[in-house]
Amino acid sequence: MTNPKFSKLKYLLEKKKFADSEWEKRGLNPSSSELCEKMENKLNQCLNSLINLIEHNSSQNDLKKSLRQSLKTFDKSDFDTEEKEFICDYFYEISKSIEIDFKNDLNKWLYGSLLSTVLKFSEFIKGKEKVIETLSQNCTKCNSNLESFILEKDDEIPDSDFFIVKCKSCGEYNLIDKGPKIKRLKFGEYELTEQLSRKDYDLESAKIRLKQIQYFRK
Repeated sequence: MTNPKFSKLKYLLEKKKFADSEWEKRGLNPSSSELCEKMENKLNQCLNSLINLIEHNSSQNDLKKSLRQSLKTFDKSDFDTEEKEFICDYFYEISKSIEIDFKNDLNKWLYGSLLSTVLKFSEFIKGKEKVIETLSQNCTKCNSNLESFILEKDDEIPDSDFFIVKCKSCGEYNLIDKGPKIKRLKFGEYELTEQLSRKDYDLESAKIRLKQIQYFRK
């Protein structure tokens, strides 16, 4: 049976982590192609090192040590604030995938030793909005927890559109039916693939569309 840690890291390794579309999701203009390639290569080296350790049944301490060494290869002076936050987001995602508590290390790297004692790292570095509710369902393939973080609700908003999403752990496509009253939300361990309007789709037709995507995008 494939190690779930291995599957998650392999998915991240194959993903174009600093593609223009990834910057756009953060509401940012892409950095230069040279810098994006540099960040991509360094993260891939980190992922390959971790994958190699997992294949050799290394301890959690060894994984954390490797993660720390990889973070040190990123010279903070080479990056602006948005780039550093983007890097931290990926390291945080990696650390969760291998079940390592890495928040303090990311605090120190991002803010410095002094400020890190005051500031706490969050998944939502940008904005730090308050989550008022969390919707959760399991991926149909790997059973990972697919969470949607609700930031704002409005009683007048009817049932939200269906989301077809891609699990960050295994790449499987899933259907999320969020329900009514949701005005703003943030994604957890998934990426949005398609948003299906309820004007055009009911639950059954949304499931059919999901099966089409699962079949044609494998």
